[in-house]
Amino acid sequence: MSVSKSNILFVINPISGGKKKSTLPALIDKYLDKEKFAPIYTFTEYVGHAAELAEEAEKKNYDIIVAVGGDGTINEVASKLVHSNKTLGIVPFGSGNGLARFLKIPLDPKKAIALINVTQAKTIDTAELNGKKFFNMAGMGFDAHLSSVFAGNKKRGLKSYVELGFKEITTYKAQPYRIEIDGVTHDKPAFAISIANSSQYGNNVYISPKSSLTDGYLDVCIIHPISLLKLPLLAFQMIAAKTHQSSLVKIIRGKHIIIKRNAPDAVHLDGEPLQLGEELEIKIVPASLNILA
Repeated sequence: MSVSKSNILFVINPISGGKKKSTLPALIDKYLDKEKFAPIYTFTEYVGHAAELAEEAEKKNYDIIVAVGGDGTINEVASKLVHSNKTLGIVPFGSGNGLARFLKIPLDPKKAIALINVTQAKTIDTAELNGKKFFNMAGMGFDAHLSSVFAGNKKRGLKSYVELGFKEITTYKAQPYRIEIDGVTHDKPAFAISIANSSQYGNNVYISPKSSLTDGYLDVCIIHPISLLKLPLLAFQMIAAKTHQSSLVKIIRGKHIIIKRNAPDAVHLDGEPLQLGEELEIKIVPASLNILA
């Protein structure tokens, strides 16, 4: 008696994280259980292509669509699978891999592919900022500024990102914000504001250690204006997953957030920068994405 196989599409970003993916089809062929899955793979050719491929796949008879890349690639694919009966898979290949790390998906592609064979789907919360979807983290202030500058940088990878961060941080100034969280208003200057669905930016750097993908809340993480002398302390607290106990960061949970700032500026959605206006509206979308985790 033959068992029907699940159709699975791998959407591969060939340049994410500065790592080559030419051997990936061979790894999929070797480590994916062919008795369970019928795999197809396709490579993206430009920014936005992963979203197009996922949208097309969502209408076809694929059961699982796997994003192979970083948080930006995952965002493109996952955005097309929200409120669908399809399941998202992840083979992490980015610079930070924040969502994959939170979900404990191995960074070794062989292990990540093999894990698909045994992993069950779960349903997680997603989020929207001015109608645009994000899954791990959105932000404004310094981290959005850095993402915006990094997007124009020819060098990719963590080392380049850290080097650029040290350069930019010496001149960046905190901004004033009006932050309304579930109807309660906070007027605060901030070095950065992160809206966390999961706990970390990536590379095990935690901004919101107690965040959950299944609790129906977002965590608004306000990093207070900070002197260069205190930056090592903040960095230590992030690496040690202690920011929820820090005097340098205030974390407020909420479902509906409105943030007003003085002028249009950069934001980032899962690390991908874009320019938006003075007012930002952010909402949690509970239990809206099926994911292998």
